[in-house]
Amino acid sequence: MAMIGLFGVFIAFIFFLVFQCFFLCKKSHNVALLKNWPFLGMLPGILFNIPRIFDWLSEVHEANDMTFAFKGPWYSGTDMLFTVDPRNINHMLSSNFPNYPKGPEFKKIFDILGDGIAAADMELWEDLRKSGHALFHHQSFLKLTVSSTTSKLKNDLVPLLDQAAEENVVIDLQDVFQRFMFDTASILMTGYDQMSLSTEIPGYEFGEAADFAEEAIIYRHLKPVILWRLQNLIGVGVERKMRTASEFFNNTAKYKLLKPSNDKFVRDVVLSLLVAGRDTSSSAHTWFFWLLSKHPQVMTKIRQEINAKFDPTDREKLVYLHAALSESMRLYPPVPFNHKCPSKSDVLPSGHRVEAESKIVICIYALGRMRSVWGEDASKFKPERWISENGGLKHEPSSKFLVFNSDSLARNARSFHRSLCFIGCSIPVWLPRPPQV
Repeated sequence: MAMIGLFGVFIAFIFFLVFQCFFLCKKSHNVALLKNWPFLGMLPGILFNIPRIFDWLSEVHEANDMTFAFKGPWYSGTDMLFTVDPRNINHMLSSNFPNYPKGPEFKKIFDILGDGIAAADMELWEDLRKSGHALFHHQSFLKLTVSSTTSKLKNDLVPLLDQAAEENVVIDLQDVFQRFMFDTASILMTGYDQMSLSTEIPGYEFGEAADFAEEAIIYRHLKPVILWRLQNLIGVGVERKMRTASEFFNNTAKYKLLKPSNDKFVRDVVLSLLVAGRDTSSSAHTWFFWLLSKHPQVMTKIRQEINAKFDPTDREKLVYLHAALSESMRLYPPVPFNHKCPSKSDVLPSGHRVEAESKIVICIYALGRMRSVWGEDASKFKPERWISENGGLKHEPSSKFLVFNSDSLARNARSFHRSLCFIGCSIPVWLPRPPQV
């Protein structure tokens, strides 16, 4: 009975702390809320700002010289160093890359992806990167990409958008792009068209499972490993959704055209590529067209460039379209975070010491909004910042523009950018015409 009483007092104390923290948070919305509370650490400040977590993190980075140490609840193992300092990014992802793998904690959090490239590390990641680079740059694969994307655009995506416009139906553009990219990625990875995009817009289980998994992964970053693993074991909270997603992926990893010797490994590789193909490109397109709707003058310039210079065999001529896409991804990167875990203790160029096996988070979303990096107009959508004085496209270093990851992966950016441009130059003909400017 005494133990139960002590436990009750402890729970009451925790609730009192949480209530006090949130009461104080409600009174003030400044970045000073990064206060290290007894037992709870800095967690209340983050929880209170979850509805605007990315913008809040941007404000905190700006106020703390682009690097700050986050203290989680006591004994939770959730202490992290957040940084968007280009000097630190270059140090971790380029000059001292071997000392900064993703780390064992990353593997645990993203366990649903198995040994796919999104969760792989060190030698396995390097092998998968090389094989992926060879595949994505093979002439036959590039031809298949163009033909399958063209077919999907003409036969499914554009008719769907035309019908919605004619019937004045409101659609979720992100959901439409996710279906489009999932079908296209499935054709490229497995040779099978999932047909999730049609004029009827049926539900598709893969998308729901992927959304469940992504939601659970976000919360895993803020929870002690033992807590979310226990939730997963008994199937409660968001971890119940993760279990549902995992069961779906495991039960549907049967490929019509593949006869692998190691079915699980192929499942992991294909699943990572399907998730990445569905989410990254669809996110980039969704934010791109949302920004165009808010900036009709940019849409007008893109139309004019397409009408004057469009050549399906040479989309490099569409400089302003490339600039608008880069600017869109600067403000709304498809992947907002990057994780690193130093193998050995080190001192970052900013002067912050990092211990071996500690957690480092690079907030790519915040990086794109740092006034100290991009100027006082960093929060504005301004494609012109990507165009040089001679009218060509500017190329920023990856330590400043991390959308395509580190220098070692930057060579893959061009093919991804080309695919975005291919769809980008096809859709504006469907968008409502903006007023003349």
